[in-house]
Amino acid sequence: MCCQPKEEITVLRLAHGLDVTHPVHQGMVFMAEELEKESGGKIKMKIYPSGQLGAERECLELLQIGSLDITKVSAAVMENFAPNYQVLSLPYIFRDREHGYTVLDGEVGQQLLEEGEKYRLKGLCFYDAGSRSFYTKQKPINSPVDLRGLKIRVQKSKTAVNMVEQLGGSPTPISWGELYTALQQGVVDGAENNPPSFYFSRHYEVCKYYTINEHTAVPDVLLIGTATWNRLSNQEQKWLKKAAMSSAKYQRQLWQESEKESLAEVQKAGVEIIYPPKEPFAEKVKEMYEEYREQKELAKLIERIQSSHTKEVAP
Repeated sequence: MCCQPKEEITVLRLAHGLDVTHPVHQGMVFMAEELEKESGGKIKMKIYPSGQLGAERECLELLQIGSLDITKVSAAVMENFAPNYQVLSLPYIFRDREHGYTVLDGEVGQQLLEEGEKYRLKGLCFYDAGSRSFYTKQKPINSPVDLRGLKIRVQKSKTAVNMVEQLGGSPTPISWGELYTALQQGVVDGAENNPPSFYFSRHYEVCKYYTINEHTAVPDVLLIGTATWNRLSNQEQKWLKKAAMSSAKYQRQLWQESEKESLAEVQKAGVEIIYPPKEPFAEKVKEMYEEYREQKELAKLIERIQSSHTKEVAP
């Protein structure tokens, strides 16, 4: 008797550090479902959430050596590999949410996604990570003056460090997983992040002031290791890219709902939410743009982003 050979199924492993309730994780689940549908079950995805396979840095290293297929990092972390990603961390680079989407879905976004390839990290799509704002333990931030002398946790990103310095704070890079304890023990006086991250991390238990100054809108990047990408056939690559782009659009809707819910929940838990005028913050970081204008490639990217119109149709 002859046995029929089973059709081979490709399983892609995706790991990240977020909780399963997070809209980015839910976007990834949607991508896995879309990919299975698109490929007729030929490609499946196994997701390891909540830092099961390590923090962002470990996951990136696993991608580079081909031991993991896909992960998500903040675009701020990608600066360490592909310097042009810095442009996305510039404060007040996007006029509003829609302008940000137009840029990320267009040619500038595509160029940046490809820039990590020489480091064996290929971008698939950008996920919305909202706007980052300051939260503190001891006192509210009503203007940049209030940041003076405060130790503020930042991501390991030169741009984030530079921004907090320009605003008068003392930037302190600490990994996300260690931040709750660092806030509790007073290693730092505050941090900066978007509403869902502030809520899901339970940092609101320690920090009772949240200032919505929305200084940056740094997206997340979904990355695949080039070792995995090059193993896939052209057809498989198309299926994956299509599923990733669909998940990015779906995740944006989830994100906006999650922002509203998160702000409502932290308020219920006793957090005071402050809406200061943004102009004094934007004014303080203007010098950063001058510094970047000396770097030709970054200057060009800044110009392209600032001159892009929200109603442009993404290619």
